[in-house]
Amino acid sequence: MYKNIEKQTKLTLADQVAYQQGQVVSKTLVQNDAVSMTLFSFDKGEEISTHAAAGDAMVTVLDGKGRFTVGGDVFYLEKGETLIMPKDIPHAVYGEEQFKMVLVVSY
Repeated sequence: MYKNIEKQTKLTLADQVAYQQGQVVSKTLVQNDAVSMTLFSFDKGEEISTHAAAGDAMVTVLDGKGRFTVGGDVFYLEKGETLIMPKDIPHAVYGEEQFKMVLVVSY
């Protein structure tokens, strides 16, 4: 099930994806019909434009600060904070500063 990550090893998720200047970087850890799990790093000012997911999407910020717009509501999340973005509700993500997050979508 898991890929692109060591198994049976103590890890820090934030260390598993690097910042790259001017980019959003993603690293898929799980992808199947029931769930997807992806790590992201955002450079300051980078974004994922408005879109909707086919399942509930839970994000947890691992480092830095991001802005999440969900159905017109704006949330600022910092390290350790979590937000669930409901299925089929348009949302967008913006790097207020460099930040990393883990995204888990359940279908």
